[in-house]
Amino acid sequence: MKLAQRVTHMAGHGSDGWEIYYAARDLRAAGVQVINLTIGEHDVSTDPAILGAMYESARAGNTGYTIGAGKPVLRRAIAERVEARTGVRTRPENVIVTPGGQAALFAAHMVTLDAGCRGLYCDPYYATYPATIRATGATDVAVPTLPENGFQPEPDAIASLADNARTLLINTPNNPTGVVYSRATLEGIARVVLDRDLWLISDEVYDTQIWSGEHLSPRTLPGMADRTIVIGSLSKSHAMTGSRIGWLVAPEEIVSAVADLATNTTYGIPGFIMDAGLFALGLGSDFEVRIGAPFRRRRQIALDAFAGSNKFRLVPSGGAMFVMLDVRATGLSGFDFASRLLEAERIAVMPGESFGSAAAGHVRIAMTVSDDAFRDALTRLLAFAETLTVTA
Repeated sequence: MKLAQRVTHMAGHGSDGWEIYYAARDLRAAGVQVINLTIGEHDVSTDPAILGAMYESARAGNTGYTIGAGKPVLRRAIAERVEARTGVRTRPENVIVTPGGQAALFAAHMVTLDAGCRGLYCDPYYATYPATIRATGATDVAVPTLPENGFQPEPDAIASLADNARTLLINTPNNPTGVVYSRATLEGIARVVLDRDLWLISDEVYDTQIWSGEHLSPRTLPGMADRTIVIGSLSKSHAMTGSRIGWLVAPEEIVSAVADLATNTTYGIPGFIMDAGLFALGLGSDFEVRIGAPFRRRRQIALDAFAGSNKFRLVPSGGAMFVMLDVRATGLSGFDFASRLLEAERIAVMPGESFGSAAAGHVRIAMTVSDDAFRDALTRLLAFAETLTVTA
């Protein structure tokens, strides 16, 4: 018996680059104490008030089918939030609620890509991007970015790979680098998108976590509202990762197509989850600032920890839950550095190579443990790295 070609095409070949995460997980399951700095998961649970709203909604009977693009009141609240944050007119008809940001990413590519065409994305990239594109039958094409340019995408690099492409996927603030794309970068991207007639899929799930600079949604740029699909989620902004509630903001033709896809796949979002999401949005920006505050503090802890090092450089991180450390001075790959660090110090970080080739020789550090534990982990990591520069 054979699997469908679309599945094998989606899976690709070779390692998925997550061996360090799996090794750290296995060590912890065996009772070994590991400081896990691999996954972008908050070190706090979903707020009890949000869980209370979810419970009360379920108890009230909102547990049945919810076919369609989502509850109108929630779509309206998302539209109003997006319009208030960006200044771009956004109607409920421009919004569809999805079971998390990943489902929105999948749907956006399913309704814009055909087998045989290309879907572009920037390297380094979030782990699911290539397979999400391949799931459509299209070919995934990585656009390399350069460490010396702060991992900002270059328009010429995108244009050089745009033949037969239909989509470009970007992510700012970026996972894994924490880099916030500048206005100049986004304006350059917009020019290529308009010139090459591409759909721009903009993953903005970290838009509330900005520590330096400002977040600019490319949907706000001239001519871009009609060809930009924005991915949003409550996972990062409200510590609701397990609730699986996100959204897609796009022209109505895209929303309608995604609604048709949802009818034949997810069949809607549980009503009690949507009610909890509506309650969460009603908590306002002060709540979102509180959720993000630990990562702002820990970014400063990281900046302070590595400020005195002449050999190890943090990538200029402007947002999200991560910092990325350049470890090329050790002579090791990011994978080998992370492997040795886990073995010697029981500290788990993600190799840059897990997120493509552009971040080779780097490691991603998730800022997802307490301040004291994070400070201790960085002190030990830096001391370990300094020994490698002597022996490598």
